[in-house]
Amino acid sequence: MADKEEKSGAYRVLARKYRPQTFEELIGQEPMVRTLSNAFESGRIAQAWMLTGVRGIGKTTTARILARALNYSVPGVADAPTVHMPEPGEHCTAIMEGRHVDVIEMDAASHTGISDIREIIEQVRYRPVSARYKVYIIDEVHMLSTAAFNGLLKTLEEPPEHVKFVFATTEIRKVPVTVLSRCQRFDLRRIDADVLVVHLRSISESESVEIDDDALKLIARAAEGSVRDALSLLDQAIAHAGGKIAADDVRHMLGLADRARVIDLFETVMKGDIAAALTELTAQYDVGADPAVILADLADYTHLVTRLKVAPEAGGMAAITESELTRGRDFAEGLSLRVLARAWQMLLKGIQEVTTAPKPVAAAEMVLVRLCHAADMPTPDEALRMLREGDPRGGHSGGGHSGGSPGGGHGGGARAVGSSTVQSSAPSGGARAAYGGRPHLVAEQSEPVSLAAPPQSEQVPAVQLSSLADIAALAAEKRDIRLKDAVENLLRPVAFEPGRIEVTLTSGAPRDLAGDLGRKLSEWTGMRWIVIVARDGGGETLGELAAAAKQKRTDDARADPNVAAVLAAFPGAKIVDVRIFSDDDAELDADAVLGLPEDDED
Repeated sequence: MADKEEKSGAYRVLARKYRPQTFEELIGQEPMVRTLSNAFESGRIAQAWMLTGVRGIGKTTTARILARALNYSVPGVADAPTVHMPEPGEHCTAIMEGRHVDVIEMDAASHTGISDIREIIEQVRYRPVSARYKVYIIDEVHMLSTAAFNGLLKTLEEPPEHVKFVFATTEIRKVPVTVLSRCQRFDLRRIDADVLVVHLRSISESESVEIDDDALKLIARAAEGSVRDALSLLDQAIAHAGGKIAADDVRHMLGLADRARVIDLFETVMKGDIAAALTELTAQYDVGADPAVILADLADYTHLVTRLKVAPEAGGMAAITESELTRGRDFAEGLSLRVLARAWQMLLKGIQEVTTAPKPVAAAEMVLVRLCHAADMPTPDEALRMLREGDPRGGHSGGGHSGGSPGGGHGGGARAVGSSTVQSSAPSGGARAAYGGRPHLVAEQSEPVSLAAPPQSEQVPAVQLSSLADIAALAAEKRDIRLKDAVENLLRPVAFEPGRIEVTLTSGAPRDLAGDLGRKLSEWTGMRWIVIVARDGGGETLGELAAAAKQKRTDDARADPNVAAVLAAFPGAKIVDVRIFSDDDAELDADAVLGLPEDDED
C-alpha cells in the first residue's frame, strides 16, 4: 500500500495508511477476535453481526476484515472462510479498498428509507458474482427508519445461504431489539492509553518520525480510546512540529496547559492561595491554554489523585508520567476523600459554566476562587457533626495562609447558624496546609475541630432563659406574638443550655424559624444564641403540653361527684374550662360557678 502511495504521489493520512488488514493487526479487540476465530474454525458462522462502539475504534475496518475472511481464497492454498490470512487472497485487495462487487457498503445515514432496503431485499436472491458470499455492510445502521428496519427483518432472519450482513453503529440503543436478536453482537472497546502509546510509537518509527514519549502520552490521552483520533492527532503533530515532536509541540497544538503547571495549580488551589491560583491561570492563558481545558485538566488530575487514594495500584498507566504519579501519591496521602470529591463536583459544574460563559477567563477565575475558598471548609456532614458535638475549640491548626481571601486566611471563615456567627477552624480532612515546594500535606487530624459557640463564661446575659417556656414568655413581653406562637406550637425541645438550643421542627414550621429565633434571642438577651435543628427526636411542644394539661384537668373535674351531679341536672351542659385557684383566692359559691345572678343577703 505504501509503495502504491509513493508511485501515485498522493499522500494518504495515517488513519488510512495504517488501517488494519487482518484480525491480527487489530489492537485492543482480543475478545471479539477470539470469538470469531473459534466460530470460523468450528464452522458456526453467523448470518449477521452487529458491531458497536465509539467513533474511531475500527467498526468499519472490522466489517471489511470480516468480509475478507468470509471470502478468503488463494488458488491452490486456501478455499474456505478463515480468520488467518497470511497473504492477500484474490478478493482481499478489492474488499479492503471498498470496491468489490460482492461486498456492498451502504451508509444508512444517507440511505434511510424503505426504498433502499427494498433494493437489498430484491438483490439478495441473486448469487455473488465472483466471491463466496455476498456481504452487505451497513454503517450507522441506527439511522434507518422504522419502516426500513421492519422491511429488513424477514430477510435478516432467513437470508439466502450466500448472503451475510454486517452492521455498524455508534448508537446501539437506537437499534430495535427485533434486529439485535437476529445478530451476533460485538461491543468494540475503547483502546487503552498504554496500548495506544505502543501503537503510535510503532507507526512513528515506520514513518521515521522522532517523537518524545510524553508527546505520545498526550496524544493517547487526548484520543480518548479512539485509534482514528490518535492517528489524526499524530498526523497533525508531524505537520505542526516540522521535525522532532516534543511534548510542548503537542501541548500547544491541542491548546493544553503544561501538565506540571496544572499540578502546580492543583497544589495552589488545595492550599487555598487565591492570589497565586489566579496568577497561574493567567500565565497559562497567556501562553495559549484554553480556560475550559485548564479546568478539565484539573478535573482529570483530581480524578487521578482520588484513584491513587482509594486504589494505589491503579496508578500504573502508561499515559501517566512519573512526575504525575509521584506528586499524585503525595496529594493522595494528605487530602481526604471528601475534599477530593467536593473539588471534583465543583470542577464539573465549573467546566459547564466556562464553556457557556461570555468571558471564559473570568468564569474560570471565579471557579478557582470558589475552590480556594472551600479548600479547608468542612463538608456538610462534618459541619453538622461539629455543631452537634458543640466543641468550643477554635483556631486553625493548618498553618499559615498566603491567599487573598477577604479578612485574611479563611481557615476561620464564618458560618451562620441561627443568628450567631460561628467561627470554623480547619476540620478533619481540610485541604489547606502550610508547605513549600513539592506538596507535603497535613494528614487528617485524629481529633476533629468542631464548630461551636464561643465560651459563654465571660458574657453576662441581660435575661436568664432556661426553657422554651421562658422564651415564649420573653416573646410575649416583647410583643412578638408571631414568634411566641411559633415557639409554643412549632418547636420540639431536644436540648437547652445557655447560648445553645437544639430543637426539631414540626411539619408546618417555616425554614427560617431557627435563624429568626436566634437573631431575636441575641438581640433581646445581649448574648449569642445558637439554634440547631436536629433531624429527629424532641419532646412535645409547649402547645401540646398545655392541651394535655387542660384535658387532664377537664377529665379530673368530670370525675368529681359534685360536677357530675351538676352536669346530670342540666342536660346539654359541658365543661368549658377548669381554673385552679390558690388558697388566697376568694371562695366561689355555686351561683358563681354556674354563672347565676347573686341573691340579696336577706
